[in-house]
Amino acid sequence: MNSRRESLIAEIESEVRQTRQELGFDRLAPTVRAALSAVPRHAFVPPAQRDLAYANHPLPIGSGQTISQPYIVAIMSQLLQCGAGERVLEIGTGCGYQAAVLAAMGLAVYTVEIVPELAQRARTTLLELGYDQVQVRTGDGWQGWPEAAPFAGIIVTAAAPRIPKPLLEQLRPGGRLVIPVGAPEAIQDLCVYLKEASEEVKGRRVLPVRFVPVTGGLGRQDAP
Repeated sequence: MNSRRESLIAEIESEVRQTRQELGFDRLAPTVRAALSAVPRHAFVPPAQRDLAYANHPLPIGSGQTISQPYIVAIMSQLLQCGAGERVLEIGTGCGYQAAVLAAMGLAVYTVEIVPELAQRARTTLLELGYDQVQVRTGDGWQGWPEAAPFAGIIVTAAAPRIPKPLLEQLRPGGRLVIPVGAPEAIQDLCVYLKEASEEVKGRRVLPVRFVPVTGGLGRQDAP
């Protein structure tokens, strides 16, 4: 498995170099690379998909959800620009792989999953693998996790139609929100939003992406 994992990381590194102008960096940070090497992706995918666990593409995990392409997990983790010991929020736990990568980077992870079966499966897998600094909550991520805020970074792992105001409010000054924005039936934009010391929020589009749509409050056009 380790050789397959290292081959995958080499492929991700190559793709990062190809997209360096859009990303703003041309190589994986050592912490991201080490986390990708340490986390056993095959442990997070259904048994029937395990032969494909180290292919650089998304895989179905049930309930209409997917485990993200490893390249996307890598760049979203790096775009957060968070350091060891900092607190981050993930909306859309899925199988728990993205949360595990963030935890392996030394981050304190709070993650919310709306599908109870996925939340329980992720919680079990993360604990079995020793990622006990990941806290998993079952529920709608619309309002984030206010009692654990402020966060140094927030990742949303499904496409939202717009930027959710409650999540921006839970970012600390200097924090970043990484989120795919756009309609579910279209190509979306992976965006990064920086909350400055003045509380002003500035964003940029990074890459065109395609994610499954967010559900719950974040998916409603009338939600704040």
